[in-house]
Amino acid sequence: MPSYTVKTFGCQMNVHDSERIDETLREAGYAPATDPDSADLIVINTCSVREKAEQKLRSLVGTLADVKAARPETVIAVAGCLAQQEGHKLLSRMKQIDIVLGPDNIVELPRLVEEVQGGAPPIVRTVFDVDEPVFLRARPDPRHHVAPTAFVTVMKGCDERCSFCIVPHTRGPERYRPSSEVVEEIRTLALAGVREVTLLGQTVNSYRDPEHALAPAPSASSSDPDESEFAALLRRISQAVPDLSRLRYTSPHPRHVTPSLVAAHRDLDVLARHVHLPVQSGSNRVLKRMIRRYTREEYVERAERLRSARPGLTLSTDIIVGFCGETDEDFQETLDLVRAVGFAGLFGFKYSRRPYTPAQKLGDDVPETTKSQRLTALFALAEELQSDKLKALVGSTEHVLVEGESKAGSGKVTGRTARNEIVHIGDPDGASLVGEIVEVEIVGSFKHSLLGAITPRYEATRRSGSPRRASRRVLPLLAADS
Repeated sequence: MPSYTVKTFGCQMNVHDSERIDETLREAGYAPATDPDSADLIVINTCSVREKAEQKLRSLVGTLADVKAARPETVIAVAGCLAQQEGHKLLSRMKQIDIVLGPDNIVELPRLVEEVQGGAPPIVRTVFDVDEPVFLRARPDPRHHVAPTAFVTVMKGCDERCSFCIVPHTRGPERYRPSSEVVEEIRTLALAGVREVTLLGQTVNSYRDPEHALAPAPSASSSDPDESEFAALLRRISQAVPDLSRLRYTSPHPRHVTPSLVAAHRDLDVLARHVHLPVQSGSNRVLKRMIRRYTREEYVERAERLRSARPGLTLSTDIIVGFCGETDEDFQETLDLVRAVGFAGLFGFKYSRRPYTPAQKLGDDVPETTKSQRLTALFALAEELQSDKLKALVGSTEHVLVEGESKAGSGKVTGRTARNEIVHIGDPDGASLVGEIVEVEIVGSFKHSLLGAITPRYEATRRSGSPRRASRRVLPLLAADS
C-alpha cells in the first residue's frame, strides 16, 4: 500500500483542504506514512497571502533534495494557493517538484501521481471550477478517530478587490455551495460525533444559495447591497441539525455584518459567542487605499451591534501594519481602534507586496524597521488587552468543549469556551472527556489561555453515569455556553 504525508501552511481553508487531500488519498488506497521521509508521496499544501509562505516552501523543498536523491521514485506535490499563483514557475525554480496542484484540483491528485509514476513529466493542474463548482465534503470514517470539531466549506473565491490581497487570483471568483449540501454534511458530521462546526469561506458572510431554497432571514433587506443569505443559512443549520452544540464561521467581511446577521446572533444559541472580524487598519485613509469598502466608524458600529445582540460576545481581528503610505498618525489610529473595540485577540502582519494585487502600483514605502516597530507595539497592546480579559475570568464557571491533549502537558486536556478562550484542564480521566462540553471553574490564567478545574457538579454528573452524548435538551448543564 503506497504511503503519503501532508504538510500544511496557511489558514483554516488550507487546513480544510489538507483534510480533503487526506481523505482523497485514503479512498485511493494510500495510507499515512509512519515516517515522512519514507513516504511514497509528499504533499505540501501552501499559502501565498504572506511572503514568508513562499520562503517556507523553498526551505522545505530544499530539505527534501536528499530524500529525492536517495529515492527518485518519491513524488513531491505542491498544492494550495502558492501552487495556483505560480504554476509552471515553481517547476523551473524547484526541480524536485513533480506535481503543482491548485485548490480546485484536489480530486485529481491520485490520477496525477499515477501519471508521474508512469513516466510523465512534471504536471501542472491549476484550473478553477467556475462553471461547475465542486465542494469536497468531509466523509467521517468509523475506522478512524472523529475529531470533536470540523470545518465545512460554504463558499470559495472572493469578489472583493482589497488592494493588498492575492486571494481573488489564487482562489478565483465567489462560488457558493448549495444549502442542502451544507446542511447534509453538517448533519453527517454531527451523527459521527462532531460537536462544533466552523463554516469556511474567503468572505463567508457573502453567501448566496444557488438552490434558492432558503427562507428569508428576519431583518433581511432586499434593498441593502451588502445583504446576503448567510443569516438564512445559519438559521437553516440550527433548525436542521439540533444536535450540533456549536456553530462558528470564518472569515466574515465587515460590510456583510447586516441586521439579519446581527439578529441571527441574537436568536440562535448554537452560534458561538465569538466572531473573528478582520479590520486591517483603524485609519480611514488607509482603509480607502486598501479598498476595504467600509469606514472605521462603520466597523465600530457593526461590532457594537453584534455585542448588543449577544451579551458577552468577543471579537478578534486581523491587522496589517506598514501598508503603503501608512504614517505614524495612521498607525496610532489603528492602536486607538484596538483599544476602543477591546479585541480579545488579533493576528498582526507586516505588509508585504504580493503579485497580481492593485497595491503593487502604490509602492511599498514604509521601511522594514518601521513595520517591525509597529508590529511589536501592536502585539504589546493586544497581549495587554488579552491578559486583562483572561485574568478577569479567574473564579468564573465556564463550559469548555474538550478538543484533545493539551500542549501544556502534565496530563492536561485542552478546549475552548464559546467565546473562544483556550482552557487547559487537569484531570486523570482527561482522555475520556474529549468531545464533551464540560463545566469548569477557571482557577488561573496564562499569557494566552486559562487553567480550569472540573466542577464538583459536573464531576457528580460524570460519576452518576448520565448519557455522555445526550442532546442539549436532555442535559442542559453540559451544553449551556458561557
